[in-house]
Amino acid sequence: MDVDDEENMSSSSTDVKENRNVDNVPPKDGGGQGAGEGMQLSNGGGSSSRKRPLEEGNNGHSKFRPKKRKKTPGPVLPKNALMQLNEIKPGLQYKLLSQTGPVHAPMFVMAVEVNGQVFEGSGPTKKKAKLHAAEKALRSFVQFPNASEAHLAMGRTLSVNTDFTSDQADFPDTLFNGFETPVPSDASFYLGSNGDGSFSSSGDYSLPSSAVASSLSQSPLPAPSPYPSASGKNPVMILNELRPGLKYEFLSESGESHAKNFVMAVAVDGQTFEGSGRNKKLAKARAAQSALASLFNMQLDQTPSRQPIPSEGLQLHLPQVLADAVARLVVDKFSDLTENFTSPHARRKVLAGIVMTTGTDVKDALVISVSTGTKCINGEYMSDRGLALNDCHAEIISRRCLLKFLYTQLELYLSNKEDQQKSIFIKSERGGFKLKENVQFHLYISTSPCGDARIFSPHEAAQEDQGDRHPNRKARGQLRTKIESGEGTIPVRSTTTIQTWDGVLQGERLLTMSCSDKIARWNVLGIQGALLSLFVEPIYFSSIILGSLYHGDHLSRAVYQRIAEIEDLPPLYTLNRPLLSGISNAEARQPGKAPNFSVNWTVGDTGLEVINATTGKDEMGRASRLSFL
Repeated sequence: MDVDDEENMSSSSTDVKENRNVDNVPPKDGGGQGAGEGMQLSNGGGSSSRKRPLEEGNNGHSKFRPKKRKKTPGPVLPKNALMQLNEIKPGLQYKLLSQTGPVHAPMFVMAVEVNGQVFEGSGPTKKKAKLHAAEKALRSFVQFPNASEAHLAMGRTLSVNTDFTSDQADFPDTLFNGFETPVPSDASFYLGSNGDGSFSSSGDYSLPSSAVASSLSQSPLPAPSPYPSASGKNPVMILNELRPGLKYEFLSESGESHAKNFVMAVAVDGQTFEGSGRNKKLAKARAAQSALASLFNMQLDQTPSRQPIPSEGLQLHLPQVLADAVARLVVDKFSDLTENFTSPHARRKVLAGIVMTTGTDVKDALVISVSTGTKCINGEYMSDRGLALNDCHAEIISRRCLLKFLYTQLELYLSNKEDQQKSIFIKSERGGFKLKENVQFHLYISTSPCGDARIFSPHEAAQEDQGDRHPNRKARGQLRTKIESGEGTIPVRSTTTIQTWDGVLQGERLLTMSCSDKIARWNVLGIQGALLSLFVEPIYFSSIILGSLYHGDHLSRAVYQRIAEIEDLPPLYTLNRPLLSGISNAEARQPGKAPNFSVNWTVGDTGLEVINATTGKDEMGRASRLSFL
């Protein structure tokens, strides 16, 4: 090769990167000769080698270009399931059934129909989901030696470890009749009253659970997880396997921006099942779960710390239905009072309300009170004449509203005989008055009550939570007080200092019982208050329902378990153990500063009353309509 040829070759290699070292040897500093010079490159014969200068670099480094080597053919890669299935059954169409999970970790479900049978697969991407569906389809062509392997091949996993070598037939029937449709149970569950604030499955009032679920548009089971279960299948997938081709219908959208509620419906075997959730996908899952529970008697396991804690005798099929219905009634009433949350007084951190039921049909339930608020009065604004509200936390205000309703009902009974039937009170054989047997009150709070119930529940109970891991720690069950003119609670210190009126006015911190402690007190003394106790028998909440931060272990400890050893109570008084439950569509956390006002409404009022939580009075300095209760 002459000099002219080398110059032409050099000028035509414009796309060769500068300062490139072919053998990854770093260039030496100084000098105009590149590190590659002097290196031997094969000329293809293997017997001799020579330098092949290509061009001079910008910094004086020489460029070298190795000779191209022929690519040797590698081993043939095995075909994946998609390719193999396409060869056997060309032209198959894959359909996207659902997408669940958060944005950063989605879960796709793809389906393919082969020989009249639908196979589904799931995965973090559509490609992997299609691959899994194709694998299941391929397995359907294989003859398996036993039923267990066939079920695994079809994507059906067993919840127990089956021992086929056992002499006892202890393996599940589903192993062999898993393709059969189970016969729905004829047993109906009923929601009645024991007359002592608890529920019972046997009472004078009955309503089938299916009718309750239909009227409430809710699933009668604990809420399903928006993520696939351990077997990789959520309710939508399972229902689609049993009844392919179902179509879900969007019914409604409601709620505040941080607590949206969507309702979806699906028709299966001539019946319509509805479900609600914070998004449409979750609502579809709950509608599917409702259908699975009603038609196929399928129940998905839930974390114990997230399940409702029923009062004695209450069937586990009903608490979630009741909880979701009570929560929806309170939120809908608040929406009506704030013009669909457009009023400036719709801004809130905590919403509470009390619902009264007079039977088993929750459609006849009545919202007694609605309130908001998270703060207490400043010590300097306390009133010795009772003109100011000291505690403006939402659940405390709702209970005050309930007292107003109870006085109204007692007055209604005493006014004339014609109105006695309209009152919720009747004469007691012990003297005084008592509630009618079928009257029950349910407290809803949009988050866990401050104090012992909330301090250990900073987030929703996760799937891996199995209850309180440290129930015996000294911090559990402590009395706590609210922070004056602020939010949060601190433990009560055992000191000899006694809170006095003049001490608070001179600057001592005002001590106000936490809401958890007050609810625990209500579960012994009742919610009727000291004055009404002279006229009526103790009244207790039948259920306490939380819109978020529900943790069954912490809530039950805070409201009754820590005082379970109480003894020698006067007649008619008892330790009340209400139904405790979260809701299916938990509210999202609302970051930001809480408003300084509290609103309240009682049935019969024309509108909301707005109270300055710092002063305990309205903006005009007038006493609240609840201040004398």
